[in-house]
Amino acid sequence: MKSRTLILIWLISLVLLSAIFIFKDQIKTELIPALSELTDKMNTDESTVGQNLPESIQENSSSAFDENFENQPLNYTLPTPGTPPVSYWRPPLYEAPWALTPFDHFYFTRPIAADEVNWPLADYRYGYFFPGTDIVHTGIDIGAPRGTPVYASASGKVVWAGYGLYYGNDDPDDPYGKAVTIAHDFSYNGDRLLTVYAHMDRVDVTVGQEVEAGTQLGIVGLTGFTTGPHLHFEVRLASNSFFRTRNPELWLTPPQGWGVLVGQLRKSDYNFINYQEVYVRNKDTNQTWMVRTYGPSSVNKDDFYQENLVLSDLPAGDYLLYFDYLDINYKHEVSIYPGAVSYFTFRENIGFKDKVPTLETPDAWNDMILTDDFLNNNSIKP
Repeated sequence: MKSRTLILIWLISLVLLSAIFIFKDQIKTELIPALSELTDKMNTDESTVGQNLPESIQENSSSAFDENFENQPLNYTLPTPGTPPVSYWRPPLYEAPWALTPFDHFYFTRPIAADEVNWPLADYRYGYFFPGTDIVHTGIDIGAPRGTPVYASASGKVVWAGYGLYYGNDDPDDPYGKAVTIAHDFSYNGDRLLTVYAHMDRVDVTVGQEVEAGTQLGIVGLTGFTTGPHLHFEVRLASNSFFRTRNPELWLTPPQGWGVLVGQLRKSDYNFINYQEVYVRNKDTNQTWMVRTYGPSSVNKDDFYQENLVLSDLPAGDYLLYFDYLDINYKHEVSIYPGAVSYFTFRENIGFKDKVPTLETPDAWNDMILTDDFLNNNSIKP
């Protein structure tokens, strides 16, 4: 019995040795490396666990395994969220011309399309000083990216195209840079209207060309006196002159459902208060705007409103207006209405009024008393 068992063991060993001899090359290239890799993984100690995990886990791996690996939370380091982007969304504009009253004149569309910034930069409104100078800004600046198409705000004829709008003679050092002026085929109170588009990198129209609202005039650029790409836009009345400008925010159609704040701030002696910071806060959202009154020169007030402050593109709603003047804090509530001008006046030592100007006899005339002698001496005689 023992001999049979020994013979059986010998035969099995012989078969195994034969198999190893026959398949020795395959065992060397496949089986042995696999067994070696498995052995290495089984023998891995605490110091190697976690090498392929995120660095934040590797740094704490030793202490985590020492205490109790299974009960330790994963310690991922997440990126700090960035500041949420400011929405550049604006409602579509009212169709031009837009006027709720006989004295409104929203005649022009925006010269930049709605998919870009197409509203005035807060620090470069009409009547502001250029930084570090006493030169007053005679238009608004729209901070669109370089290369953005510039469009005609209304129909008319091109009366200027290229350099030299201020100095003349195609001067490449002109402060307006490459500019276009359009004389429009409609007027206001009998005076023709013109619009100016400046600082362009390229002009796509020529003098004498007839254009329609939306005709591309060129592209936003850096020519002229500018520290960054933007479009300088002006409205001029009666002539193509630097001294005949009006505030464009009273002429550009507002976004639908939004309105325009117009004000007049005067001293006790009835002189205008120049360059006064005024804050306007929406009472529902707490969003706050800051606007300054006009500088003392080179600006022209509207014939009807006689304003020295304009803030356009305000969502309809209730607002708190406040400012400090000569160390006194003044506050006033005002409502903005869709597509309309909201008007107020302020006079030192008197306060605020919301009454819109009228075309009636000025208040000062009511104080004038004509004597009988004056009437007798100045009456019309046959």
